[in-house]
Amino acid sequence: MNLQATPEPLTLRAADGFALGGFVWRHRTPALDRTPRPLAIVNAATAVRCRYYFRFAAWLHRHGWDVIVYDYRGIGESPPQRLAALDATWLDWGERDFEAVLRHANVAFAGQPIDVVAHSIGGFVTGLAPSGALIRRVFTVGAQYAHWRDYAARSRIAMLIKWHAVMPALAGLCGYFPAARLGWMEDTPRGVALSWSRSRARFEDTYARAPIARTEKQRAALVERLASFAAPILAVSLTDDPFGTVAAIERLLAYFTHAPRAHLRIAPAQIGVPEIGHFAFFHARFENSLWPGALHWLRTGTLAPQAPGKVVSAHTKAK
Repeated sequence: MNLQATPEPLTLRAADGFALGGFVWRHRTPALDRTPRPLAIVNAATAVRCRYYFRFAAWLHRHGWDVIVYDYRGIGESPPQRLAALDATWLDWGERDFEAVLRHANVAFAGQPIDVVAHSIGGFVTGLAPSGALIRRVFTVGAQYAHWRDYAARSRIAMLIKWHAVMPALAGLCGYFPAARLGWMEDTPRGVALSWSRSRARFEDTYARAPIARTEKQRAALVERLASFAAPILAVSLTDDPFGTVAAIERLLAYFTHAPRAHLRIAPAQIGVPEIGHFAFFHARFENSLWPGALHWLRTGTLAPQAPGKVVSAHTKAK
């Protein structure tokens, strides 16, 4: 097996011409058993650079996958000429950016099964791509779309102030959300900040008002796209994640009515640590405790026999 440790830069263009950047880990020799080598695409959390997932990507590569990590438009390796002038929402990240990566993968890695590892909003983004039928399996961590009523009760007031008051106010003032100066995350397009701060119980209702409005027909089509998504999904949530509550995870999963899907909830104590939260799953210290469950799912489409956690819900057949 080729244990390439350093990824190669990747540049491609979305259908509207926007240049997207990322990285790829690719084996240069055929799989030993001559079966097609799988490819994993990592869909990042909101305004988290793709480099954050390097350790996990390199680990997947060592276990036989080719891997692509990339940044959505306006983030990291995919900068605009001027962020304040960029018109982009969460919907664009899925319909345009992830779609472009999927189409590239289908050509550059022809014949290889395509899996997706998605973090936070990345799970929502995964269902938005028109070419979602190319995907074999999906593994998500803390995947939801930030409806405020789903935030953990202990953190809800502080999160409302931070994400639903401060964020849209600064985005309106600056033309983008200057999160890096606050040490919160990467600077973020205004439309993404509004997608988050306006998030409704039904995600499509978020896009009923300018300046991020879609027509009623367009919103209905988005709902139908998620409903028609067919790849099996394993959604992992952590009990100490204030975003990824049971209500939040189940709210997003409920849109994927045609996909076999399961929700596995893990408490930090079940792997002998005091905390994991919304981000730490992808830290290398969980290589031997949390990551094997992801690997087993991507390989087999089944839960690992000794995986920590409790199954909250499981839907093995499409409705």
